[in-house]
Amino acid sequence: MPASPAGSVNGYPGERFGLPTEGVSSVAGFGRRLAALAIDWVLAILIGSAFEGPDALVTPGFNWVVLGVWFLITAAPVAVFGASAGMTALGIRVASIDSAAVIGVPRAVLRTALIAVVVPPLVRDRDGRGWHDRASRTVVVRSRA
Repeated sequence: MPASPAGSVNGYPGERFGLPTEGVSSVAGFGRRLAALAIDWVLAILIGSAFEGPDALVTPGFNWVVLGVWFLITAAPVAVFGASAGMTALGIRVASIDSAAVIGVPRAVLRTALIAVVVPPLVRDRDGRGWHDRASRTVVVRSRA
């Protein structure tokens, strides 16, 4: 019996959702997802620094400002457009597993809050979905080849 891609026991990641094995709408890899998160964090730091001024990095509570900015620049565009700036830059988006056009505000807020906790994105299922995706009934897919 040949090995399944990405260590999946029953087929490839996303097969049970009817997603293709590769290309547009296939499950996005962990590397792209992590890089998109890093881009969003850098944007949040830059925006937070603009609000806090030149001594932002030594300002008490600056980490909370960055977290708040990151939460806003992630949850809002994911709710409305399906992707944050980092996701768009890397050609991935959040898709609903129930065929909704967008995931909406409640699911985007839940998903983003669970990412902020750090552990949920690291515990992944055979489809590459973390607890945050499972809780919000989403999957991150490639939006371009």
